[in-house]
Amino acid sequence: MTSDTFPPPTSTAQRLCQRFLRTCGWSVAPFPEVDKAIIVGGPHTSNWDGVLGLTGKTAIGLDAHIMIKEELFKGPLGALLRRLGAIPIDRSRAAGMVEQTVEQFARHDRLYIVVTPEGTRSSASQWKTGFWHIARQAGIPIVVALADYESRRIIFPTVMTPGDDLDRDMQQLYEIFASVTPKHPDKLSGPVKAIRENRK
Repeated sequence: MTSDTFPPPTSTAQRLCQRFLRTCGWSVAPFPEVDKAIIVGGPHTSNWDGVLGLTGKTAIGLDAHIMIKEELFKGPLGALLRRLGAIPIDRSRAAGMVEQTVEQFARHDRLYIVVTPEGTRSSASQWKTGFWHIARQAGIPIVVALADYESRRIIFPTVMTPGDDLDRDMQQLYEIFASVTPKHPDKLSGPVKAIRENRK
């Protein structure tokens, strides 16, 4: 598969998502060749980011998952969440979300879990760092996924192996996030906005 060329669709959902993105003028770069990863998505400044993320992963046939509190899996909603790739987290367990996610990676030969470290689409002052601890403890890479509204591309510019210095790794991720144009630049998270403003 060449750069930004959709793979041949293998399902109706994949075909529809590819058609939707093409109609909107968007393309998706090939996903890196890794068997397991924490996918760090952003910048998160609009509800459209989630739409692009879901359609983008389906368009390229990426079986990526999100972690959601177990209480939401009761009843009909649970079946829908599982079909969408959600994995339940038991918040009553002594082991927290980091530990439970590490356990999920240990159980699977192939697994991708998506997180949005900014946590909100409206000017978060700082990022949540649980994803870094998950990747480090599970011994897996962090794949950066960005939606660039200027070029209308979903890209995966970096595959990072967490090092010994959390602050240094986070600064590198801030720089990468600041390299693209979000839907609403005024709603960027604090660390990313500061970098973009310094570049002006």
